[in-house]
Amino acid sequence: MKIKSQKDFFAGLMFAIVGTAFAWGSTTYNVGSGARMGPGYFPMMLGIVLALLGLVVIFTALTIETESGDPIGRIAWKPLGFIIGANLIFGVLLGGVVSWGLPAMGLIAAIYALVLIAGLAGEQYSFKASLILATILAVGSYLAFVVALKLQFQVWPTFISG
Repeated sequence: MKIKSQKDFFAGLMFAIVGTAFAWGSTTYNVGSGARMGPGYFPMMLGIVLALLGLVVIFTALTIETESGDPIGRIAWKPLGFIIGANLIFGVLLGGVVSWGLPAMGLIAAIYALVLIAGLAGEQYSFKASLILATILAVGSYLAFVVALKLQFQVWPTFISG
């Protein structure tokens, strides 16, 4: 069987693999039933739906003819590195790394670092636009998670909040 759209085929394959992994991983939790859902119920259903969606996309990639075959292009290493690095730095700044002696810097500093570093992944970088976006995200995250949901985690660095 010939792949008629490489992009759709590999996207569907990724969906199917991730969905299957989530469904399989959720079996370690109590799944329960539809009437009495356990903590593993939603991840399992979401994983199953994602895997089924992936299979549908794979099927269309194998059956529907595309003009150019939608070939896969080269991997964009620079944006990939900045996006993954920004997320890793976000996690490190939010929680700190005790074994390295790095204290938690809090939500606000982590969001600013995330946005400023991830912005470097684009072709056109605007420091001013990144600062505006980081401010909006920081305020919105503070209002959503700390004020509205009353989640208890560090918002400011230790040297500021004490």
